[in-house]
Amino acid sequence: MSPNKKAALFLVATPIGNLSEISPRALEVLEEVDVIACEDTRTSQKLLSHFKIATKTISYHNFNEKESAKGIIKLLEEGESVALISDAGYPLISDPGYLLVNEVIEKGFDIITISGPNAALNALVASGLPTNHYLFYGFLNAKSSQARKQLEELKDLPYTMIFYEAPHRIEKTLALALEVFGDRKACLARELTKLHEQYYRGTLSELCLLHDLKGEMVLLIEGCTKEEEDASEEELLPEVNELLEKGLRAKDAVNEVAKKHKVSKNGLYNAYLKDKEGH
Repeated sequence: MSPNKKAALFLVATPIGNLSEISPRALEVLEEVDVIACEDTRTSQKLLSHFKIATKTISYHNFNEKESAKGIIKLLEEGESVALISDAGYPLISDPGYLLVNEVIEKGFDIITISGPNAALNALVASGLPTNHYLFYGFLNAKSSQARKQLEELKDLPYTMIFYEAPHRIEKTLALALEVFGDRKACLARELTKLHEQYYRGTLSELCLLHDLKGEMVLLIEGCTKEEEDASEEELLPEVNELLEKGLRAKDAVNEVAKKHKVSKNGLYNAYLKDKEGH
């Protein structure tokens, strides 16, 4: 099946929702390889059964990756070709496979990618946000403190940012993004290619009004604009002081100015405190 007729590892993208999006080439590969390595054999069996594919399956996931990689290398050495699939979309994209691919490269076997659906790109092209330069980040850390640090590192980048998120964490992630980035344009896509596919487009503050969302989530956030880069926290302090003179509390004044200029609320408040200590 590989160009030089040797055993090969096939990285096969599978549907992210709508089963009709699998390609004829992907079906052909899954039928003809000797073994299919699955992130979850139970999930993949639904896909394989739907298309009447009886190829042998083995488990390959985050918790057995090292041992399974050794087993797959052995299969390749014995002349058997292997297809790697994830539960949905591309293997290795926020899914296991990186270790295996590097082992296969080191051993000199072919790696062949079979194109297919990708949630990040589906969401990007329909988001209404710039597509000429973008950054796929995947999942933020589940701990809020670590997720905040990750967002702080990204806030000055000028690229559209793409995140995956679980439904039970999306509201916290939106609130945290608003706090760190300011009120930027954003898009939330859910249940892509499925019956209840939805896009919510607006600003982060508007998306924060959404509740009880279910399904797989892709969150896209506008990159840092030139205006944001030019407006440093220190340069915005006079506006904060004007609001303080009108009777607003310090935190309320900071929040209002940060939202207006799309800068970090925490960063501006820290600048305010530093300036206050210096006087």
